[in-house]
Amino acid sequence: MGLFDDEFYSTKVSKRTGNLPNRIRVSRKRWWPKTVKNTESSTFSTIQVAVISSVISAIVSVSLFAWIVYPGNTQMAFAGQSSYASGGTDSYETQIMQAGDKVRPAVVSIVSHKDVEGSKISDSALGSGVIFKIEGKKAYIMTNHHVVDRGENLEAVTVDGVSKEAELIGKDRISDIAVLSIDSSGINTAVELGDSTKLRRGQTVLAIGNPLGLGGTMTRGIVSYIDRQIPVSINQDGIYDWEQSVIQTDAAINEGNSGGALVDLEGNLVGINTMKIADTGVEGLGFAIPTHDVMTIVDDLMGDGKVSRPYLGVYTVDLTSPYAPLDKEQREEMKLPDSVEEGVIVLESSGPADEAGLKMNDVIVEFDGKKIKSTLDLRKHLYEKKKIGEELKIKFYRDGELTEVSAKLTDKPNE
Repeated sequence: MGLFDDEFYSTKVSKRTGNLPNRIRVSRKRWWPKTVKNTESSTFSTIQVAVISSVISAIVSVSLFAWIVYPGNTQMAFAGQSSYASGGTDSYETQIMQAGDKVRPAVVSIVSHKDVEGSKISDSALGSGVIFKIEGKKAYIMTNHHVVDRGENLEAVTVDGVSKEAELIGKDRISDIAVLSIDSSGINTAVELGDSTKLRRGQTVLAIGNPLGLGGTMTRGIVSYIDRQIPVSINQDGIYDWEQSVIQTDAAINEGNSGGALVDLEGNLVGINTMKIADTGVEGLGFAIPTHDVMTIVDDLMGDGKVSRPYLGVYTVDLTSPYAPLDKEQREEMKLPDSVEEGVIVLESSGPADEAGLKMNDVIVEFDGKKIKSTLDLRKHLYEKKKIGEELKIKFYRDGELTEVSAKLTDKPNE
């Protein structure tokens, strides 16, 4: 693992090399020539004076311009000197340290314990979480769904090493967000929320969490991309059936950082670290869910313990899935016309879909007159275009015939 090397402009001016002309080698004891008849020396001195005067004039002009345009900024850097090198309260390094000191007490390590069947050994997974609210005897933590999903007993460890039993308030697989609560005794710091919609590419951000069990770790990077759409497999079956909108950063994010804080130089939370791309030859590709999206989910989880979304009740696979390609014989068995090249095959139906009459091997091609090419299209139409209680018009092929039915969408049952 490499370290980030800070690059600063050098304040040193390189010295000239080579022999100086004999005519300007003046003895240290002799400060002024006896005569001024040497026209060549006079000409050289005139040029020197002109150059120096020009440089001084330029500096004065720039200074006056800066003073007029930016009257509040009296600190300037000359000759390539970094304005961060002064060590003042507004220096880059000081901002990083102050932001880290502000946020670290609000970042906890999450330990998810699961008892192994037939064994006394407990399987544990590590992650991170962020305290975002302290209310009465409870402190509330936001983290990732995948950090707590498989755990039966949850534990939060504060930055000073105090372990507290954590209670699951709610979790949402689609957004990968979960909320926990712990006893608030000894908890004095909750993170301040930032505005992730105002982030800009190149802006410095800090990732704070519990990578590889090393709690309180802070890494630095920049915002590489603001609104990256990353395909994800919600069911972990290798089929991409959702897209996650994330902040891309090159701040080091490793296993255990999930659920931790991504903050700006003001120490305000702008994202929840959630994933990285790990492959040979790949580095600096980490992702965080923006706080703008996170808090919408958190509010629902705090209120109802879940996120309510329209539910159809179909388990599907894409007609063009590379993992389960439909061969010619299967198409003939389903009597699927050759013209139908995109859609989703129903593998299982329940709830509203079952009540509407959808069956195994039906191929859905339209919702409300809009073409459905994949399971991703199906989910996005349901979650972004429809509401609980609304009617959904479904067109599908069965035994070679195009059929249309309507289904009344309900709230998704608890997982």
